[in-house]
Amino acid sequence: MEADRVDVAPSLALCGATVVVALDPPEVVAADVVLAGDRVVAVGTAPAGVPRRDCSGTVVVPGNVCAHHHLYSALSRGMPYRLPPPTTFTEILQRVWWRLDRALDEQAVRASALRGGLDALRAGTTTIVDHHASPHAIDGSLDVIADALAELGIRSVLCYEVSDRDGPATAAAGIAENRRFLTRSVGLARGMVGAHASFTMADDTLAAVVEAARHGGAGVHIHVAEDAADQHDAHARHGIGVVERLDRAGVLTDRALLAHCVHVVPAEIHAVVDSGATVACNARSNMNNVVGHSPFNHVRPRAGSGVALGTDGIGGDMFTESQVGWLRAREADGDTAADWPLARLADGARFAGRVHGEPLLGTLRPGAPADLVVLDYPTPTPLTADNLAGHWVFGLSAAQVRDVLVAGELVVADRRSTRVDELDVAASGSREAARLWARMDTIPPHDFEPQRSGP
Repeated sequence: MEADRVDVAPSLALCGATVVVALDPPEVVAADVVLAGDRVVAVGTAPAGVPRRDCSGTVVVPGNVCAHHHLYSALSRGMPYRLPPPTTFTEILQRVWWRLDRALDEQAVRASALRGGLDALRAGTTTIVDHHASPHAIDGSLDVIADALAELGIRSVLCYEVSDRDGPATAAAGIAENRRFLTRSVGLARGMVGAHASFTMADDTLAAVVEAARHGGAGVHIHVAEDAADQHDAHARHGIGVVERLDRAGVLTDRALLAHCVHVVPAEIHAVVDSGATVACNARSNMNNVVGHSPFNHVRPRAGSGVALGTDGIGGDMFTESQVGWLRAREADGDTAADWPLARLADGARFAGRVHGEPLLGTLRPGAPADLVVLDYPTPTPLTADNLAGHWVFGLSAAQVRDVLVAGELVVADRRSTRVDELDVAASGSREAARLWARMDTIPPHDFEPQRSGP
């Protein structure tokens, strides 16, 4: 159903809440939220005869969007590590993530998507933009993830991470998986074309990724200059920086999603902004990997582009991610505005909305998709549009999530999934994690190395 078509009778009213209609600019009212099917039809007084859900003392907000996730990391929590500690970002990839992704099979991919998707929903995240890799289980892997997330009732944007690090046949299979899934995008799932990073892609592979995206009418989702190694490799192999290489290849479009963008210079920032691409910053991951702080945290994008937030696989809690991201941004620049987290989350929703053809996603305006979260947050002080940012960063929490609706369906009610048995999901995840960890013990560190420029 298009965003401007609401042709069914009201089906549910969330009554008595403080309602955050929009984040950027903030709009807050005391009202009922009236739904019809998968749409918001009114924010005001619910008509008589509509089924009601009491939301007195709660705050209703648009569902959060995680603009860059790796659901395949969901089974890595507490994972044993027996190799020498990594001392560089490249070694983190070689010794941890490029071993884990090679250990994934279809069962582990499904368990990861269920566990990670459920965690995200329970934290108030209603859309996940995922970046997947499973080199030994590529074919159909995006269907496995899409089906698991559909089982939970969460909206998604999915892609497979194309890379040459495991050889040309694996790269070709990744491109084929992206192409195939783009033709399947239905329901709450949509597709992009994924790519790992400039430093793991030859020119012909990068060109094939861009052509697959062009052919499918999609954007490219790629890591950009997460670590200085990406820039060193681009200069060593191509004589230009990462962003220029991607721009020349045709990656930088208004449909592109560029994750991280930490080690970029002013000219590259301008090129990204001018292209209309969206950048997904991932503060907690960057801090954990000690790779630096993205200058895009302090860039005001032009209309149509955006600077969104992701977790890079550190769970699906966007309340925590936005709060930590804001504090890190303020530490780097004390002039960072208080509304920074609201604008970043709104940019993520705008991006996901463009992919889904839902321009009102991330708002609770009439005609918007009914993706929303009910927070058990009896406001200790008045909550208005003027002070929403202060409540967001110092008061709101995923622990307050009571209900979650996606496309008008109550998928979390009273803090429990309405669609899956949470204990079964946890037990399955634990079994698959044990299998995954055992397989990882047989896989050596990856031998792929980026090239270095200079001495």
